[in-house]
Amino acid sequence: MRELLETTLARFEELERQLVDPEVLSDSSRISSVAREHGSLSRVAGKYRDFKELNREITDAREIINGDDSEMAELAEAELPELLAKREALYDELLGLTIGGADANRTRCVMEIRAGTGGDEAALFARDLYEMYKKYGETKKWKFEVLDHSATELGGFKDISLAVEGEGVYRELQYESGGHRVQRVPTTETQGRIHTSAATVAVMPEPEDVEIVIRPEDYRLDKFCASGPGGQHVNKTESAVRLTHHETGIVVQCQDEKSQHKNLAKALRVLKARVYDAKRAAEDQKRADERKTLVGSGDRSQRIRTYNFPDNRLTDHRIGLTIYKLDQIMAGDFQAVIDALVDYDRQQLRGDLDE
Repeated sequence: MRELLETTLARFEELERQLVDPEVLSDSSRISSVAREHGSLSRVAGKYRDFKELNREITDAREIINGDDSEMAELAEAELPELLAKREALYDELLGLTIGGADANRTRCVMEIRAGTGGDEAALFARDLYEMYKKYGETKKWKFEVLDHSATELGGFKDISLAVEGEGVYRELQYESGGHRVQRVPTTETQGRIHTSAATVAVMPEPEDVEIVIRPEDYRLDKFCASGPGGQHVNKTESAVRLTHHETGIVVQCQDEKSQHKNLAKALRVLKARVYDAKRAAEDQKRADERKTLVGSGDRSQRIRTYNFPDNRLTDHRIGLTIYKLDQIMAGDFQAVIDALVDYDRQQLRGDLDE
């Protein structure tokens, strides 16, 4: 945690220098990206500066207490409890702000929801997850933008990619990466039998343009005609695009827009997020102090949660959480689940800043 905060502060100070650099100021798109990243780091960097200053004051006070000047020692001894209390309060704030690692304070992320095993029922569950997150996001005043989706004839989603923007989006949604299992009686089931289906969710921070650059020569661009459920053509022009990133082999496609230019722009946003996520994961793997036990690890092969409709029960397997109000959760009342996950993560982090 300390290493992360030091890195964050160093990056923040570098961005401060860029904000007064004439070369950066003359480039409107670059200054916009730098200013956005600077703003996203300012809260953490500012509090960590305050934390370091409090540490210095506490060290000075203890030296005075152990010094020869009895009058100054008495004043320092009276001041020390207040300094320690301030540091403890700031410590708790920093814990909350750093949950999620270096990307904790991103205000933009890309979310992908894909139907897994279970056919049409899995696709309907993927749609239900999308609606649950969207309703929860509305309570947070988050902005949702559909980047691409593939619908089924019954109204489900084979897959859907979203851009989500707003305060705290990545810090909260990061916990959703993984496998989600549903147990319920499908509407198409005539015998009343409970079926089990699944969907996977991936949540990736959306990097700023200055953080990752993808040039046209870095990927292969394929164009094709967009199609809808059952193979029906949405249009006859080659407006849909597929991008294949040469270095990583990551493939992204987008066909939601009628304009090829707009589809390309959306596909590039998803590609940048996926490439950034892949590189970040590779770097994390190399770190000896990687926090393997944390719930926000984002392992998409891990089954993280079960939604049992007959029992009105949600179970998060990572932290042993069970809540019997699944109907309310699916309607967007999701805060209790997020709070439990954040609390668990916070407890795991405690001690990293202890002196």
